[in-house]
Amino acid sequence: MPYSAKQSFEHKQEPAVGILLTNLGTPDAPTTAAVRTYLKEFLWDPRVVEQPRWLWWLILNGIILNTRPARSAALYAKVWSDEGSPLLATGKRQREKLEAALREQIAQPLHVELAMRYGNPSIRSGLEALREKNCSSIIVLPLYPQYSATTSGSTFDAVTEALKTWRRVPQLQFIDAYHDFPAYIEALAESARNHWQEHGQAERLLLSYHGIPESYFNNGDPYPCHCRKTTRLLREALGLDETQLQMSFQSRFGKDPWVQPYTDETLERWGKEGVEGVDVICPGFPADCLETIEEIGMENRDIFLEAGGKTYRYIPALNDSDAHIQALAQIILTQI
Repeated sequence: MPYSAKQSFEHKQEPAVGILLTNLGTPDAPTTAAVRTYLKEFLWDPRVVEQPRWLWWLILNGIILNTRPARSAALYAKVWSDEGSPLLATGKRQREKLEAALREQIAQPLHVELAMRYGNPSIRSGLEALREKNCSSIIVLPLYPQYSATTSGSTFDAVTEALKTWRRVPQLQFIDAYHDFPAYIEALAESARNHWQEHGQAERLLLSYHGIPESYFNNGDPYPCHCRKTTRLLREALGLDETQLQMSFQSRFGKDPWVQPYTDETLERWGKEGVEGVDVICPGFPADCLETIEEIGMENRDIFLEAGGKTYRYIPALNDSDAHIQALAQIILTQI
């Protein structure tokens, strides 16, 4: 196996700790071509779509990549800003603030890099940047509070695949989940309380998580269980009952059943049942992106209001808030 270029090394160099902060990814631009490139990488991952490769290749290349990129590009254009993709822009701020917060708390040299599982900056490039800074130990923190093979598991695959080409493999620590970490729960609770203080508290609070196929859960993926525990802990932190705070799953794709209840169907039913006001928060998304800004903030808002609801508000993701950065810092410090 060929190994990548040798690492510059001097005995007098002080080893550093490297933090690889990862998220799902984003197209490079809100264009059909860029979205097609992104979707091809994302949807070809066998962790994401567990279909026989030959069959899925025909579906992906014969149908999906010829129809979906244009529609998705139009949606991305609705959320794109002068900074580019909201997910990437927020990720850069998270990286900068997290590095500053950690350097205040440890004396050892430390560097934080941002990487995306799909698209740019890649996990390989993030790891290489840490190697160039003489990081002899690396902590990987995927920004997926609730573990799923489709997200955290896939990130681990990409990390280990990149490290196969390193002559000297660093000490590696991988944080697979933090769905019940106290500071993360409190950051969510603080976000909800701050929103209510400014806008008032709606009749119900819906926690919407990204979904996975039901078959993945039946085969052992703990993701829905992690989501339910986050929901229970946040309900307790906010002092709400099971009527006031409920959970659902969004972003289903394809014809097979996904874990339920579904977000869109829940909101439609509530509107028809006479629920007047709903606040929605997405605890599984640590940075706002297409699935929160457009799907939850726009599409599902219309579903609820058209079904008879009167007030619908989306509570933004934790993004680069101080409480979120401090929570991430505390998670990492447990590994140093």
